[in-house]
Amino acid sequence: MNIPVIRILLLAALLAPASTFGQSATPTSIPTQHNEATVAQLQAEMASGSLTSEQLTQEYINRILALDQNGPGVNSVIELNPDALVMARNADALRRRGVVLGPLHGIPVLLKDNIDTGDKMQTSAGSLALVGTPALRDSTVAANLRAGGAVILGKTNLSEWANFRSFESISGWSGRGGQTHNPYGIDRNPCGSSSGSGAAVSANFAAVSFGSETDGSTDERWLMRRRR
Repeated sequence: MNIPVIRILLLAALLAPASTFGQSATPTSIPTQHNEATVAQLQAEMASGSLTSEQLTQEYINRILALDQNGPGVNSVIELNPDALVMARNADALRRRGVVLGPLHGIPVLLKDNIDTGDKMQTSAGSLALVGTPALRDSTVAANLRAGGAVILGKTNLSEWANFRSFESISGWSGRGGQTHNPYGIDRNPCGSSSGSGAAVSANFAAVSFGSETDGSTDERWLMRRRR
């Protein structure tokens, strides 16, 4: 058995959904208890008090660190939000007071790295040329997510400049983030300029991820999965 096959089998085992919520982590301490959970299911757990946004956010961070940046190396998340856990704690505090701002309240979400966020994260479209000049304000998408109580977990990798880098651009590759890999076949092309967003949610690094449409490509439509 060659190394790529071993990596694929390992990733398939780690991504397998847990049979019940609340199940303990795997022996490798990679959380699986909320794999494939829908937003409605996560909201029900938070409403019952059996789950907090802070716990859920930390679970996703742990999976990203173990499987995206290390292990099989999906390489779909280009940057984690240093304020994600603070946002989650704020969402939990509001919920304890009976305030729920919307259906995504307390839900960690990932945004493609060409969606402006007026915070400590970069918005680079995957290009090193834009690193160091973060957005001055939120895009409409990010502003609405914040207003609805969502936790902006981080930014996802993409085809640099959303595939406008050249006529020979590679799906899921950017100068800043490197190559995103397909979580169901780690040595296969993830397809689409929103590769990082599609791969991240498929690998259960967040329940929701946002991409962007640039030129009517069909691969953008099937790649993105937003669980309801």
